[in-house]
Amino acid sequence: MSRSMHLSLRAGERIFINGAVLRADRKVTIELLNDATFLLENHVLQVEDATTPLRQLYFVVQAVLIDPASADRALGVFRDLHAATVAAFSNEEVVNGLRNVADLVGAGRPFDALKVIRSLFPVEAAIIQGGAKTAPTQAA
Repeated sequence: MSRSMHLSLRAGERIFINGAVLRADRKVTIELLNDATFLLENHVLQVEDATTPLRQLYFVVQAVLIDPASADRALGVFRDLHAATVAAFSNEEVVNGLRNVADLVGAGRPFDALKVIRSLFPVEAAIIQGGAKTAPTQAA
C-alpha cells in the first residue's frame, strides 16, 4: 500500500506530475494519495544550465521523468551519455555515484537517480575548479 505525500507550492510555482505540468495560482498544499512521478520546479534544470557532464546527464534523466511519452528516446540518450560521463571521471565518488545512477534508472527510479546526481554536483564543481579529472573526496 502506498503512503500519501504532502507537497507545498508557492503562488506561481510549477510541479511536474506524471508528465503533466501544474502551476499553483496561490500558495497551496496538495496531497498525492498514490504513487506518482513528480519533480518540483526548483529541481528542474533548464537546458542552458546543462553546462557540465553531470548537469547534462541530470537533464536527460529529468526528461525521462518529465516526459514519459518520450522516455524511451531519452533512455537511449542516457545510456550513451552515461557511458561517456563515467569515462570522463576518475574520481571514485563520482564513478560510484554514476554506477548507482545507472542502477536506479534501470530500475525505473529516475527521481532517485536525480537526487544522486544532484549530490555529485559539488564534487564535480571541485574537480572543474581544480582543473583535474579527480578531486579529493569532500570531508564529512
